[in-house]
Amino acid sequence: MQTRLMGSIEDGKAPSSAFIPNSTPAPARPLPLRLVQVILMCFVVGLGISIISMHAMKFLSMKHIASVTPFTIQACFQDALSIESLVRPPAELSHSMNDTELLWRASFYPRVKEYPFKRVPKVAFMFLTKGPLPLAPLWEKFFEGGPSDHYSIYVHSHPAYVANFTPSSVFYKRQIPSQPAEWGMMSMCEAERRLLGNALLDFSNEWFVLLSEACIPLQNFTIVYYYLSRSNYNFMGSYDDPGSSGRGRYNKNMEPVVTLDQWRKGSQWFEVNRMLAINIIEDITYYPKFRDFCVPACYVDEHYFPTMLTIQVPYLLANRTLTWTDWSRGGAHPATFGKEDITEEFLKHILLSETCTYNDQQVSLCFLFARKFAPSALEPLLELAPGVLGF
Repeated sequence: MQTRLMGSIEDGKAPSSAFIPNSTPAPARPLPLRLVQVILMCFVVGLGISIISMHAMKFLSMKHIASVTPFTIQACFQDALSIESLVRPPAELSHSMNDTELLWRASFYPRVKEYPFKRVPKVAFMFLTKGPLPLAPLWEKFFEGGPSDHYSIYVHSHPAYVANFTPSSVFYKRQIPSQPAEWGMMSMCEAERRLLGNALLDFSNEWFVLLSEACIPLQNFTIVYYYLSRSNYNFMGSYDDPGSSGRGRYNKNMEPVVTLDQWRKGSQWFEVNRMLAINIIEDITYYPKFRDFCVPACYVDEHYFPTMLTIQVPYLLANRTLTWTDWSRGGAHPATFGKEDITEEFLKHILLSETCTYNDQQVSLCFLFARKFAPSALEPLLELAPGVLGF
């Protein structure tokens, strides 16, 4: 060890401290005072910003909660539990309910007869269509004569059809969620129940009129509203037809729910009040019998509702429809009238064609609507409506 150390000195090299016993390392140089001051200043500033940010966030958060909670959250609960939320008509007719959910919801009805709000009874005009409403301009003129709080409109068309009514039209956004409806099949009655179900969601709808795209009004709105609102009966055609197109369509598999003596036939186009509308949509007794055992050549839309309501509430039926139809030409479908058929004489013939009973009194005003009219009939109908039909 000494030999190596002495050799290093003799060679003029400084000995390494690793080889010097008990050597002491050189002390570290202190940081400059200026650098220490800068570091401390940055630390203090950063700490201050952090403290200020925490207090600011807490303040803003509390302010936000204070502003939102009492008004927004409380308003949501108040709105959900208010009478307005229950009776206000749906702003949009579109919804995600299936038929089972819709009819269940629509079957709700108040058992207290006095309404705790100002209720103006309305007529629900329900249009069952394949697609467009070619006679819509005539109906627009008809509705111009009525206060908007006295009626509501619902349209059931094929789900693939997209309506193009302008925002100024009474038919704008009045299409309900729909399903395909096939003539003579239960899907047709399901579409009618779907219309009733959607219309029943508005507690102010009191009378329900089923119409097609080929129907026209025969009277002005004031007369239609008065006629429906003052009637003691519902206008559902229902009669016992002993022929092949009546009793001949009966299936014994319907017994004992429906017997042959109870079997009835009537027009598809009806006008009923709210109580009977609920009867129709809440039915689970007669529906499966007609679905399974009234298939072509039994046309269910001519038998289901007339038979069921005659069994349930025969005393509430006028046993006639308010929609004029011409079956004189024979066949499975009534006559259709086009442009060449529309004259003043023709319309007056419809208006004066029959006498009937209204509230057990003989009257000459028997029809409020008529069908079937082709799109070509629109122009002459618009020309004659003010003088002949009163709108």
